[in-house]
Amino acid sequence: MKFILGKKLQMTQIFDKEGNPIPVTLVEAGPCKVVQIKTKEKDGYSAIQVGF
Repeated sequence: MKFILGKKLQMTQIFDKEGNPIPVTLVEAGPCKVVQIKTKEKDGYSAIQVGF
């Protein structure tokens, strides 16, 4: 799985070479720390919990 974990800051726009507007989302990413590790043996499933 590929993803970016972050906080949405705002929507804005940029312009291509022809002057056409392109909508973009500004995201503040990281730093993220692993705060908990779940294991199959202890918790019945595998996962991590991250803090932002």
